[in-house]
Amino acid sequence: MSDKIVISSIEGNVGLIIINRADKFNCLSMAVHQALQDALQAHESNSEVRAVLLCSEGDHFCTGADLDEVHGKIAAKDDAVLREFIELGHKTCRDFEQTSLPVVGAIQGFCLAGGLEISLGCDLLFAADDALFGDQHANYGLIPGWGGSQRLTRIIGFRRALDLMLSGRRLKAKEAQEWGMVNYLAPAESLREEALKYCHLLASKSSGGLSMMKALAYQGSDLSLDDALRLEVNEAIKGLQSEDVGEGLAAFGERREPVFRSR
Repeated sequence: MSDKIVISSIEGNVGLIIINRADKFNCLSMAVHQALQDALQAHESNSEVRAVLLCSEGDHFCTGADLDEVHGKIAAKDDAVLREFIELGHKTCRDFEQTSLPVVGAIQGFCLAGGLEISLGCDLLFAADDALFGDQHANYGLIPGWGGSQRLTRIIGFRRALDLMLSGRRLKAKEAQEWGMVNYLAPAESLREEALKYCHLLASKSSGGLSMMKALAYQGSDLSLDDALRLEVNEAIKGLQSEDVGEGLAAFGERREPVFRSR
């Protein structure tokens, strides 16, 4: 196994980003955040990559920030030092959310605090059926800083989000799925395989079409319904004139699978 804290690889048209700190429960240091951002950027720069899978080595996805590092930052009593730490983690989550590539997370074991925030930056989630989710900040007098208080309310609803944040309790995978946090459950032993299979499905679609649908979903959520619908109309008109639509319709008429161009 590699000694890198984040492993980046490509399988077919899917870019893998693997947090590799199993001995520390895959906790997130500043170095890990930077490595995650670098790995995503590398996949974005590769026109053959059409979807991304975020996962972790070991028994747990991620238990949050590296608390040894957090303690050191707090001890510095320097607002600029703390801001740099918070904003780096914020950028990681935002990068996953804003990339044109669909990002799928595969969650096993504990997905807690900062780990939960990272997962909320993904577009879709697979979870092992025995995974546990939680926002543990309240248990240590902390508050979320990487988007948890905002994305959680948008994804699972206001009162459910407050329940998790204020109580610090852990949520079982089945309940997380029922609440809309998780899309698919899988046995722990086949979690990555099933998530990767789904990523290959996404990679077989029009990358331009998926990119625009992702952008419409995120941008539209911050607009009024009328403005969001107008945005959709404008982008749909552009989309109808794309090469991928021409290929898709030709394939339909010829009773074959479409072959979409690279990004």
